[in-house]
Amino acid sequence: MKKLLFILLFLFSWTAQSQSFYRYKFEEPFSVSASIGATQYFGELYSFWKYSEGVQPDWNANIAAHYTFGTNLRARAEFSYYKMSGQDPPSDPRAYRTPRNLDFRAKNWEATAIVEYYLFPVKVPNIHRSLLNPYIFAGLGMSTNNPETQLDGNWVDLRPLQLENNPYNRNIIVFPMGLGFKYKLNVYTDLTFEGNYRFTLSDYMDDISSYNISEFYLDLVDDYVTGKNPDRLRLAVRNPSFIDDNGLPDVDKILQNGGRIRRGSGLTHRYDGYMTVNIGLEIYLSPDIWDNLIFRNRVYEKAFRFW
Repeated sequence: MKKLLFILLFLFSWTAQSQSFYRYKFEEPFSVSASIGATQYFGELYSFWKYSEGVQPDWNANIAAHYTFGTNLRARAEFSYYKMSGQDPPSDPRAYRTPRNLDFRAKNWEATAIVEYYLFPVKVPNIHRSLLNPYIFAGLGMSTNNPETQLDGNWVDLRPLQLENNPYNRNIIVFPMGLGFKYKLNVYTDLTFEGNYRFTLSDYMDDISSYNISEFYLDLVDDYVTGKNPDRLRLAVRNPSFIDDNGLPDVDKILQNGGRIRRGSGLTHRYDGYMTVNIGLEIYLSPDIWDNLIFRNRVYEKAFRFW
């Protein structure tokens, strides 16, 4: 009788442990993630690629859903909120941008669809995921585009004002691409680190594109003199050489100069872009995740799992 009882207890314990391990043999193709990090803008008010201007970072946060569809391939749908900004100072003297006295900030939303390619296979049972797995990625997305700046202590939306007489869209297409790596914390969780640069088809993320205001300065002056929309000239011309003692645009100097007041690079083929560097967590979805994310087996063993 004792032997029979011992055998039954052994089989019950072995079955429970086998089932506990068996659950980790399945692939979990779906996962969710969240991350936060720094944002760096590149455009007319910042050109880190060419000049030594230092970093002017802002921040971003995102959430994403992932799906494994190939041996080394995963798809990702991502939704992000990001801030970015730029200004003349600090500026490398070689950039000839200090006299403009221009600045902007933007708070944008972004949605992207991305394909990731991993160095090591990802279509494997969760317990067999690589401890460290680098990857590259590329995709397509859309972002809002709402630059603003300060005037008389208030933040003003720049896009509706059309300072360069050239309307641009509220939403723009973005092309995210970059690289990252994932570190396996446990069966269900990865630590992620990623750098992502977005190429765009817009030169107006900072509201600046033209080299100077010579092509449209008469319209700006007319709006200012008639009082129709004086803010347009005040926001377009902030160069100290063309500001009077009251801090307002000196119309006579602007007319005499013919509007040859520096604004941007004037390169129509050089679009704006931005980069994010993020750290985050990714959780693989499993039917028993709530029972087993922390404790291996609540019934038979109170042990933390770190593999």
